Amino acid sequence: MLEQEQASVELTILMPCLNEAETIGACIDQARDFLQRQRISGEILIADNGSSDDSIQIAERCGARVVHVPVKGYGAALMHGIRAARSPYVIMGDSDRSYDFGRLEPFVERLRAGYDLVIGNRFKGGIKSGAMPLLHKYLGNPVLSYLGRLFFSVPVGDFHCGLRGFRRDRMLGLGLRSRGMEFATEMVVRAALGGLAIAEVPTTLSPDGRSRPPHLRTWRDGWRHLRFLLMLSPRWLFLYPGVFLFCLGTIAQAAILTGPVVVGRVVLDIHTMLYAGGAMILGVEMVFFSLFVKTAAAAQGMLPAGSTFRRFLASFTLERGLVLGGAIALAGFVLAAYSLSIWISAGFSEIDPRHVMRVVIPSLTLSIVGVEILFSSFVLYFLVWNLEAS
Repeated sequence: MLEQEQASVELTILMPCLNEAETIGACIDQARDFLQRQRISGEILIADNGSSDDSIQIAERCGARVVHVPVKGYGAALMHGIRAARSPYVIMGDSDRSYDFGRLEPFVERLRAGYDLVIGNRFKGGIKSGAMPLLHKYLGNPVLSYLGRLFFSVPVGDFHCGLRGFRRDRMLGLGLRSRGMEFATEMVVRAALGGLAIAEVPTTLSPDGRSRPPHLRTWRDGWRHLRFLLMLSPRWLFLYPGVFLFCLGTIAQAAILTGPVVVGRVVLDIHTMLYAGGAMILGVEMVFFSLFVKTAAAAQGMLPAGSTFRRFLASFTLERGLVLGGAIALAGFVLAAYSLSIWISAGFSEIDPRHVMRVVIPSLTLSIVGVEILFSSFVLYFLVWNLEAS
């Protein structure tokens, strides 16, 4: 019976709702007029997230179907609504009158053309006066959208537009998990990682019609979006900064190894060398963190392994990691023995630190890095074994 209903309904217009009695009726009227005008067989679905006002009664009176979502959160409401939809295509949008449900033609056209996800772009379509806080307009949305494009190479200019359409089966296949506002970011990121066809259309944002404050909290939800972007990009969070720190530390140590480096009035000596050693150690640790997170996420289906990473895993063995770590640690121990011999030759008396520290610092750095690689190889081996078994 459900399959017959899904076959007879082409489009679901989905609206999450939490106490939207002031605006939900007008949104439903716009959506219904659009379906009638375009002669689209569709339904209007309200995913209610526990409204305590008259939102449910108004929605049902206006002819919409209401599903009740017991789990709190913007993402939870939308996922529940997507599962309950009876059509192959879904267009979602906030029920606060900030989007015009009477102008969904571009979304339907792109979906019918074969795109899996169609996202509105408010910066191209226009943001009316008072529709978006200045902090969101000029800092929050542009910065987070830029980071999303940088991290995931997805051509989306407005990661957080709430008006978007998609193929229901494709979206359910992504395994979306976020319950809060970061659901909007997760949808775009996972669609990009999953290789879905994504398109953008200009969308106008209007001031909402509510008399109460919005559910969105600037700093809390902004951090949630940023946290999610970083969580799904171990390359940018760990790998690239780690490689940079390691290379910078290595160059600095090598430059100071034979004597101070003078740049104008600045003298770089053993104190700089000590910090360079710390940078090398931290860099190696961050590189391994990226490998740990990537392997664990791939095993859980949160991130695709990718061809480059798979080639690395194919060449990695525990024994190779142990040999590499052991060789580096041994080099550090040899330098430590050499520094000890210097002290012994001085009769265990005071020696010039500017000379001996040029040996002690590299020996300590290499020893720690070598041991770090030894133990990290065991952890990585366990994660790779778990990935191959999954």
